Amino acid sequence: MHELDSLTQGRPIAIVGAGLVGAGWALVFARAGLAVRIYDANPAISNASIPLIERQIADLTEFGLLSESAESILARLTVCDTLQQAVNGAAYVQESILERTDVKRALMLELDAIAGPDLIIGSSTSGIPASAFASELSISSRVIIAHPVNPPYLVPVVEIVPSPDTSSSVIAFTAALMEAVGQSVVHVRKEVPGFVLNRLQAVLLREAWALVEEGVATCEDIDKTVRDGLGWRWSFMGPFETIDLNAVGGVADYAQRLGPLYRGIADSRSHTEEWSPELIKTVEDQRRGFLAFDELEKRRAWRDRQLMAFSAQRRKDDQR
Repeated sequence: MHELDSLTQGRPIAIVGAGLVGAGWALVFARAGLAVRIYDANPAISNASIPLIERQIADLTEFGLLSESAESILARLTVCDTLQQAVNGAAYVQESILERTDVKRALMLELDAIAGPDLIIGSSTSGIPASAFASELSISSRVIIAHPVNPPYLVPVVEIVPSPDTSSSVIAFTAALMEAVGQSVVHVRKEVPGFVLNRLQAVLLREAWALVEEGVATCEDIDKTVRDGLGWRWSFMGPFETIDLNAVGGVADYAQRLGPLYRGIADSRSHTEEWSPELIKTVEDQRRGFLAFDELEKRRAWRDRQLMAFSAQRRKDDQR
C-alpha cells in the first residue's frame, strides 16, 4: 500500500461507466486497497455493479485469489449519484462508457468543466485514439488510453496509449498505477487504430471468418485450432518467443525457413471485404449449434472461473 499511497496521495479512484468493464476496473482498484467511487449515467447500471462485484469476489475467494475479506474490499466501493461527486478530489478516473467517439467527447467536455487541476483520466476504449475525443481541452494533456482485456480483474494486460497531447508525467503515473494494482503494462508508442491487442486479434479473426466463408473449416474446428493448439503456448508466451523456440537457430532461423510460407499466405489475402450478412448468419448458426443464446451468460461465468483457475496456477508457478 505504501507505493499506492505515494502515487494517489490517499485520494480515491473514480470509475465512470459501470458496466462489465467498469465494474471489473472497480474490483481491480478496490482489491489493491484503494477507495473507489462508481458512477454511471444510468443509475440502474451503477446500482447493479455492486451485486456483480460481490459475485466476482465470492468466486475469487473460492479460488484463493484474494488476500483479504470480501467485506474489506466492498467497504471501499461507493456508488455516486453524479459525475461531480465521483470525480471530486479523485486522483484518477477510469472511463469505461460506450465505445463511440461522440459519447466520449461529450464526457470529456463534462470533465473539462469540473475536473481538478491534476486529475488524470484513463479511457478503456478498445481502439479509438485519445486525440479523437480529448483534443483542444484544458484536460487534454491529462487524458490517456488505458485499455484492458475484459474482465480486467482476471486478465492483467493493459495498453497505455498516449495522444500527442498527453504529458510524459501522465504516462509515467498511469503506468506506475497500473503496475501497482497488479496489471501488466504494454506501452503503445504511437496512436494507431486498435492499438496492439486488437490489431493482433483483428488479423486472426479476419482469417478465421475467411476460412469459414470459403468452407475450409467450421467455427468449431477453428476454435479447436486455437484452443487446443496455438492457445496452449500463447497462454504463457507470446508469438515472438514461440517462434524463437521453434527453430534450432532461433528467430532468425525460423524467419529464413518459414518466412516465404507466411508471405505467401499474406499475399493470398486482400481482406478488403466486410463480413457479409450471409457469412455472419453462417457463423451465428454454427455457434448457436454449440451454445444456445440463453446459455451465453452461463458460459461467460464458466469462462471467468476458468480464468480464475488459470490465474491461481500462474501465481503458484511464479512463486517457484
